[in-house]
Amino acid sequence: MPNSAEFRLSITRALGDQLATALDELTPAPLNLINLAAISPRPGVYQLYEDARFVYVGKADNSLPGRLMEHLTKISGRLHVGRMMFTCIYVEEDLHAVAPEKLLIARYRGEGQAPWNNNGFGNNDPGKERDTTDFSKKPHHFDVMHPANLDWVCESVTPGRYTVAHLLKRLKESLPYVFRYQQAPFHKQVFVDVTAEGQTADELFQIVAWAIADVEPAWQITALPGYVIMYPRKGPYPSARRVYP
Repeated sequence: MPNSAEFRLSITRALGDQLATALDELTPAPLNLINLAAISPRPGVYQLYEDARFVYVGKADNSLPGRLMEHLTKISGRLHVGRMMFTCIYVEEDLHAVAPEKLLIARYRGEGQAPWNNNGFGNNDPGKERDTTDFSKKPHHFDVMHPANLDWVCESVTPGRYTVAHLLKRLKESLPYVFRYQQAPFHKQVFVDVTAEGQTADELFQIVAWAIADVEPAWQITALPGYVIMYPRKGPYPSARRVYP
């Protein structure tokens, strides 16, 4: 009679299954300020739903409401936030050691779920090296499916006279997506007038672009799928959605 056998215990898989089961038992809630205020600032994992379709799983190392608020801000500049819902659970163990979101991603990927994972949704500023990426080869990238909203109303930019430097700063603070630009001394010397309330990002980019065109025509503002940049013209930017001026 044999007195030995091979036994494989996958603790990580069992943990992933437990996490998935716990999340599946929850009812998704609208991703809004009221519901985020009801969550304790503790670490954990969460899932996002778009129109009741499960699209993303992530983790918060320190604060679930803080991390979800980052997503709410980003999503608000891409699609109607009323379409978004979430579930979350607190995980007290060391998240770096356990890596619960990786366990969940591995599980859901095998089931063809969580399409926003690994398609650029979780990224912040991708960096200058990505500015020249050709997104025509990435039709399912989050930025392609949900581009940055150039019609976003910048309510905090009120009518008045600004230096270009001041207006750029206010724009960057107002937008729910990345606006990256190179600073230059002439930005503090050129003045622009904002004449109306509630102007859109598109309108304000035009104001800035025309103001600096007479001074430094080599500069341009370029709207890429997921963010906007302003640099001396180096192009080409294969995925430029709009170039100002």
